[in-house]
Amino acid sequence: MTRAGNLCLSSAGARVSLATSSDERHPAERMIDGNPETLWTTTGMFPQEFIISMNGLQKVGKITLESSLVRSLKIYTSASKEATNFEPCMERELEHVEGQFQTEEITLPGVQAIHLRFVILSGYDHFVSIRSVSAESTI
Repeated sequence: MTRAGNLCLSSAGARVSLATSSDERHPAERMIDGNPETLWTTTGMFPQEFIISMNGLQKVGKITLESSLVRSLKIYTSASKEATNFEPCMERELEHVEGQFQTEEITLPGVQAIHLRFVILSGYDHFVSIRSVSAESTI
């Protein structure tokens, strides 16, 4: 796999097309701004979800998620022009270590996608946060 950079950065043309929580101090766009000091936080209740729309169809080989207090996560992909027709990609339980961010790397078999949908099914607390999402393509 050849690294082609983070396809989920706003500077690469990606955008957050849906987020089920909104906090003006920690907006969803911070997940993709490339700044390790910013994050998106949920406002309670589960499930929570967000969709990142990349700049066109990509062959995704790896997704990396940096989060805090996420317990259970599902990821879906869509190759449709609009953010519809999602296919399940993976479901995972994340380990919690007190006081540390979770870094979860998911290797994919070169999935074709424009949109990545993340559904947070449960957390270790009432609120969770996502510091960054990255996707790398296979060339």
